[in-house]
Amino acid sequence: MLAKLPGLIRIPLALLLLTINIVLHVVLLFAFTLLKLIVPIRAVRRVCSRVLVAIAESWIGVNNRLFDGFTRIRWQVDGLAGLRRDGNYLVLCNHQSWVDIPVLQKVFNRRIPFLRFFLKQQLIWVPLLGPAWWALDFPFMKRYSRETLLRHPELQGKDREATRLACEKFRHMPVSVMNFAEGTRFTQAKHDAQSSPYRYLLRPKAGGLAFVLDAMGDALHAILDVTIVYPQGPCTMMDLIAGHVHDIRVHVRELPIEAGLTGSYDEDAAFRGRVKLWLNALWREKDDQAARMHQATNPAPEGD
Repeated sequence: MLAKLPGLIRIPLALLLLTINIVLHVVLLFAFTLLKLIVPIRAVRRVCSRVLVAIAESWIGVNNRLFDGFTRIRWQVDGLAGLRRDGNYLVLCNHQSWVDIPVLQKVFNRRIPFLRFFLKQQLIWVPLLGPAWWALDFPFMKRYSRETLLRHPELQGKDREATRLACEKFRHMPVSVMNFAEGTRFTQAKHDAQSSPYRYLLRPKAGGLAFVLDAMGDALHAILDVTIVYPQGPCTMMDLIAGHVHDIRVHVRELPIEAGLTGSYDEDAAFRGRVKLWLNALWREKDDQAARMHQATNPAPEGD
């Protein structure tokens, strides 16, 4: 019904309801975060942490219902059978668009532990959302340019140490750690600049994957290999809100964590080589999977 409204009404209404949803849930998040900070009793803090996750899952759930109401997306999702809410997962995904995040949240919300992303340090200043991510224990990473590291060599490894500290916190709670191994969103210009050997993907970077596995290895029980495809091509968050995204395809595959995937990425050259070989092989399989997903026949739109 809402998807049939004229765009001049539908888009502002969708933005208004999404904003109201953010404000209401963030206020609740801040209230329980304050309680968690000021009460030194460990049991109370554990309860607050569980409540914060429940609030976040409610926030995502309402977003999902709004997107379902305002859009007519044809979803093709497979590989969700057997997922556990009490498991600990490392989620590896290709990165096509900012739309990937609400897609992952829709697919996995309340099916696996709450997804946490590694975020750039600057995003903590995003109004409402930045403090909310901080309250939910999203790890913020401060990345240094090559030029900065040359001028200040003492900063070398600081971002990786932050990764390690964040992952240590995750060892004591059910968690799904999200990693976009490509490190940036796909564009044809980036693909060409990298001379990427893949048709639909950028070259993956193994460092972040290796550090998460090293810090959390025995606490994680599986890797979820996720491939997202938008058959119509690149899209933005505004395209999603405006109802311009009509087809989304998601493939999920659970993989074991092999013994050879844990070790010191900085100090062990042999281990570094193994991780890169493993990740490149996975990306070749993912590229083939993306090709099959692009070629798949569209299902009939709902309601047609």
